[in-house]
Amino acid sequence: MGTVVLSIDAELGWGFRDYSAAERPAERVARSRWGWNRAVETLAEFDIPATWAVVGHLFESECTGAHVGHPTPPGWFAHERGENPMDPQYRYAPELLADLASSDVGHDIGAYTYSDVDFSADYATEALARAECDRTTEAAEAAGVQMRSFVFPHNRVGHREILAESGFTCYRGPGPEPERRLDGSYSAPLRKLARATVLPDPEPLVEPSLDEYGLVNIPPSLYLFGFKGTARQVLAATVGDPVVRQARLGIDAAARREGIYHLCLRLNDLTTEADLNRFRAVCAYLDSVRAEEGLTVETMRSVADRVVSEDFTVA
Repeated sequence: MGTVVLSIDAELGWGFRDYSAAERPAERVARSRWGWNRAVETLAEFDIPATWAVVGHLFESECTGAHVGHPTPPGWFAHERGENPMDPQYRYAPELLADLASSDVGHDIGAYTYSDVDFSADYATEALARAECDRTTEAAEAAGVQMRSFVFPHNRVGHREILAESGFTCYRGPGPEPERRLDGSYSAPLRKLARATVLPDPEPLVEPSLDEYGLVNIPPSLYLFGFKGTARQVLAATVGDPVVRQARLGIDAAARREGIYHLCLRLNDLTTEADLNRFRAVCAYLDSVRAEEGLTVETMRSVADRVVSEDFTVA
């Protein structure tokens, strides 16, 4: 029997850091705390622990937006100051993080960098990556949180050696290619549509692996909001939510054989009641299979601890 892992990218307004004030999607920003709170409530209802990859700046309670000495590109923190700065409630969230840390569910609070930096980008120097890790872990430790899990923004991997030096033990790497694909001549949306309605196989179970830096890579299996748009709406109205269908298949697969079914969610995609219904349906199904089959639910951190322990035992 395998296990199910749920990792959540928690950014609030930092997910829209690179938007100008005029371009910023005001409604999505305004709903970011709503999505966060609904996710917390749903996970508590079904007693499902998750890895919350949080932007480190959310631990702060205030700042000038200057961040003197932080080696980010010019204008990186412009949304924090100027004539029309982003509302502080979307840049700071110490009370939300304190609630997560004290939850009886046993959530794993990990990092999504300090200020939403893409570690694979040309601007992401070693100095910047180190500063992002240092500031994140320092802000977390000041709040009594010891971080061990790491999620790269946009899931683009970089500077893993700095993660290891900073005390992280695991990360979410790129997802594997599914064993069954439609012919490559089809567009990506059509392939997603076919997998949701025709192909009987779930997105794959994954195996964690120990990399050359001693970090455990735990790839994703399915993004809960990777299938959007008109096609999703049509299918939901006719055959039911296709992503819930895929998630159920994957959960069933984890209950039958070894491996990890790693579900991922970006909180800024959880903005409507329909989104919440999808998330809740997946959690409810996971809870029912766990009760009937004894399926386990783990966090990235607990998987990494197990993998490292087994590796040392074998050695």
